[in-house]
Amino acid sequence: MTAAAEARGRFQPGWWREEPRRLVALWRRSLQFRTVIITLALSSLAILVIGAYISFSVASNIFQQQLDRVLDASNNATVAAQRILDSSDAADRASLQSLMSSTVRTVQSVSGSAAIAYFRAPDQEPSGIAPPDRGAPDLSSVITPELRERVQANPGGQFWQSVALESRDGGTDPGVVVGSDLEAPPGAGRYELYIGYNFAAAQDSLAFMQLVGIVGAIALLALLTVIIFLVVRWVIEPIRTVAATSRRLAAGDLGVRMPSRGEDELATLAASFNGMADSLQARIRELAELSVVQQRFVSDVSHELRTPLTTIRLAGDVLYGQRDDFPGPTSRTVELLHTQTDRFEVLLADLLEISRYDAGSVELATEPTNLVHLAGDAIESMNELARGRGSELRLVAPGGHLDAEVDPRRIRRIVRNLLGNAIEHGEGRPIVVAVDSNATAIALSVRDYGLGMTQDESARVFDRFWRADPSRTRTIGGTGLGLAISLEDAVAHGGTLDLWSRPGAGTVFRLTLPRTADAAAVVSPLPLEPDDAGAEGPPPTGMIRAVEDDATQTGDGSGAIASDVSDAPPAASPSARTPEEARDA
Repeated sequence: MTAAAEARGRFQPGWWREEPRRLVALWRRSLQFRTVIITLALSSLAILVIGAYISFSVASNIFQQQLDRVLDASNNATVAAQRILDSSDAADRASLQSLMSSTVRTVQSVSGSAAIAYFRAPDQEPSGIAPPDRGAPDLSSVITPELRERVQANPGGQFWQSVALESRDGGTDPGVVVGSDLEAPPGAGRYELYIGYNFAAAQDSLAFMQLVGIVGAIALLALLTVIIFLVVRWVIEPIRTVAATSRRLAAGDLGVRMPSRGEDELATLAASFNGMADSLQARIRELAELSVVQQRFVSDVSHELRTPLTTIRLAGDVLYGQRDDFPGPTSRTVELLHTQTDRFEVLLADLLEISRYDAGSVELATEPTNLVHLAGDAIESMNELARGRGSELRLVAPGGHLDAEVDPRRIRRIVRNLLGNAIEHGEGRPIVVAVDSNATAIALSVRDYGLGMTQDESARVFDRFWRADPSRTRTIGGTGLGLAISLEDAVAHGGTLDLWSRPGAGTVFRLTLPRTADAAAVVSPLPLEPDDAGAEGPPPTGMIRAVEDDATQTGDGSGAIASDVSDAPPAASPSARTPEEARDA
């Protein structure tokens, strides 16, 4: 995709709704992005606080300087005006008005302000010769009653108030009104004098300084951004290299190493990482070689044992065929020899199968297979064994009649192993086999109502040669590798073999397989935890299995029919199985 196409895709209508998600994802994934943003945020906060403090201090200083200046000017103007009034002997209205005009001009000249207003103080005797009040248009509206009250109550004092004066362009400018009093010649009385000062020039100077500060802060942030990005990139790049190298190392590329330059802390990190990788590679190579030796040893021993085992079996079969001619103890010994020879052969077959999985040389011979029929055959073959243990078998197939591409020999072995485990640990209680399917997967579960297992025991149930109770002997000839091989068979099909167990409530093994090799998003159609997990005791008894007719095998996988099989012919006992049957089990 070109940059233009990418930009067009980025700025499609509604693109802004996705931007917060992208930023959140970038924040989580990128240490460099987080470092730059956090540093810039803290730097901006610091610059903002410092700039606000400096701006406030400068504004306060400028205002205080201007205020001191205007107070001095106002005081000088008031003193000059009072001297003029004190030196005059005007006694009529016209001369007093001329005197007040001359006084105002003197105040304007000394104070440097043209905004002058004076008012005859109230609470005085009316006078016909007293000059009338003079109010400047820009002062009359801003002189507050509070200021006048303070001037009236404190003769000889000077008071000021911050106001907003009208500017020439129709707006407002900051300013100050200074109030004092004047004593006019006898007959005129006392007057309040107010002088207005415009601080627009000082405000403009302060605004210019603030603008310069803002521009400087922006330039400083831009410079900080570049510096932080370069420094963080210089520090983060080796960390990214470590992360990428670690991923490649974890993926199996044991020869990957970090480049080491210089003698600083990053170079020490690279050297330490490379040393760790060297040690890990050597250890893994050693373990791999040891594993190959172990696998070869198990395979070779298993193959080598088949020859003497075949001879022993032939001799044992001859003796077993003539056991009726031997005395009782000898006949029993021959039967035990025959049984243990069969078990030995099964153990060798399981060891060879495990060695094939360890070596990665297992190939599946898949074909369309109906797991309901396969489960029914497995139940029928183990019916007599279950009957001998007092367990009752039940096959429930509400929707499992859809075929799946599997290796039937291996799946049959899984089902037999699960059934054998359930019969062994089911405590003579019913065992329920359920088969169901959906669009992508088919599942088979085996539920028993035996003793169950704890969480720690459930975590080790697929370990080779492991038993929950070591003191408990196997009574149906298991090798201790059945569940381990079953798990390998399930994984080889791209499926899973899950376990649920609770002490006193029994155990559930669930096999989930994709119906086809290219099936995606496989979801098991059977729940792992049974619906009766909290119920007391097993379901009603009755040894039954599924008997399928062609008419019941519908395309949607529904309609299993169960019938009593108490009159079913007994299956061969484990000791009478052929080597091929024993290997499948």
